[in-house]
Amino acid sequence: MSLVIHQEEAAPILSGLAELRELPEWFRDRQRAAWKQFESLPNPTRKDQTWRFSNVGLLDLAKFKVGGTLTEEERDAILERSRGLDEVAGRMVFAGDQLIERDVISDQLKKRGVIFQSLERAMVEHADLFRKHFMSQPATLGSARFAALHQALVSSGTFLYVPHGVEIELPVEIFHWLNGENASVFPHLLLVTDELAKVTVIEHFCSLDPQSPGFACGVNDLVAGPGAKVTYVCAQNWAENVVALQMNTTTVDHDASAMSLNLHIGSRYSRFESLSRLSGEGGRSDLLAVAVAKHQQEFDARTLQDHISPHTASDLLYKNALDDRARTIFGGLIRVEPHAHFTDAYQKVRNLLLSDDAEANSMPGLEILADNVRCTHGATSGQIDEDELFYLHARGIPTKIAQRLIVTGFLDEAIQRLNHPAISSHLQRLIEEKFAA
Repeated sequence: MSLVIHQEEAAPILSGLAELRELPEWFRDRQRAAWKQFESLPNPTRKDQTWRFSNVGLLDLAKFKVGGTLTEEERDAILERSRGLDEVAGRMVFAGDQLIERDVISDQLKKRGVIFQSLERAMVEHADLFRKHFMSQPATLGSARFAALHQALVSSGTFLYVPHGVEIELPVEIFHWLNGENASVFPHLLLVTDELAKVTVIEHFCSLDPQSPGFACGVNDLVAGPGAKVTYVCAQNWAENVVALQMNTTTVDHDASAMSLNLHIGSRYSRFESLSRLSGEGGRSDLLAVAVAKHQQEFDARTLQDHISPHTASDLLYKNALDDRARTIFGGLIRVEPHAHFTDAYQKVRNLLLSDDAEANSMPGLEILADNVRCTHGATSGQIDEDELFYLHARGIPTKIAQRLIVTGFLDEAIQRLNHPAISSHLQRLIEEKFAA
């Protein structure tokens, strides 16, 4: 079925999807309400401040469809390619919105109360916890219409709960695959950590066919409880004709820390929205991103570092390398709410232009409603330093290789802040593959 359907057609379709997954009635009600909201909200235009500079013409959903079947051959191919890290605490693999494999966590973690299961199970078996945190924050960065579409059509995803004092030492790995021409997918991650818990999660977003057009509309809710430490990594590598939106909300309680790193190398158009709410005193949020854009790719990032409590800190570092006619857009705001005194917040965007036709648009901003704060922001765009190229040429390194070395070194600053060698190596491999393509 097409994503463009009328209200009277939506009810039976949504019910059919819900029954297929045996979703509870309260969740079906929320999906029906979300569909009404989706239909009531207008399509974005470039006149909207939150969509300034965006190529909104790419957001025509008429050709995309939901549903579809998976052949055994396709399933085997997906499972064979769903290995990013050698050692993980658990793994889930989704094709479309269907869970096709789950490597269960250890019995020791289960006994300590860790829950790692699909959304459709979690909303039944852990309904109170699920309802409290599932899409509990409104989409305020421009994509309210697409957040509503996601809630209306999401039928599976990952639920991970880490209880008080539990540390999951190895990363948790999740794969989401698009398969089929004009297919759509609605990936979701709900990660909740209790007091003093610690976890690292990496999500991979991939296409089975590197040429097939598709549509992805994902959400992740990250909750860092008091004193918890959450690390989240997104490796976005959709096919070159995919239109993708990803909406993230991170809530940081007192003395907790959350670090996210988003790598963007695939898709035709990718928009990423990140809302970080520092709701507890002593909380910290680090927002990192790396984008490698070629041809006519467009990467569109919108962020909000929302300091609600005093003595909180946030640090944003986004680094983009652009070649050919690629474009990047960054619109970010540091907001310090009233009484959030002694806030310490940074925002830095750096663009490396490898072509005269590449375009980088950066719009950092501050909104400070409290005293005794330290907030800085800035954005720079420039080309490869000729002295650096000359230094490498003098050592016999050809121009193309020299440029690649300079660019990977430029991007590596953000990746190394993860302080996780296995994940860093994997991300560097993906970047190398992008340059080699």
